[in-house]
Amino acid sequence: MERFSLRIYFNGRSLGPGKVELLERIAEYGSIAAAGRSMGMSYKRAWMLVAEADELFGKPTVEKQHGGHQGGGARLSKLGQAIVREYRTAQALTEKAIAQPMSSIMNEARAGEG
Repeated sequence: MERFSLRIYFNGRSLGPGKVELLERIAEYGSIAAAGRSMGMSYKRAWMLVAEADELFGKPTVEKQHGGHQGGGARLSKLGQAIVREYRTAQALTEKAIAQPMSSIMNEARAGEG
């Protein structure tokens, strides 16, 4: 199947693959900066996307720990965990739902070749 991207809009703001991947990587790396670097984005951009997600849902998606003796860190809040889990569920359901229609379109396109 061809690739697709799921973007969900809430009151004119969106949750899409970039924010969700960033949240997943924050959970993996325990750091907003490290998660952003792993995606090729600046620290500022990563913080901005977290702030956008927080604003979108009205609650923190990431729990931040400020630097200290062992440095700072970050982990997903319960909301952040739910966002990742439910977005991935919605993505899987959407992929399943569109598989047959997209296959039909691709078969039609191939039939017209030649």
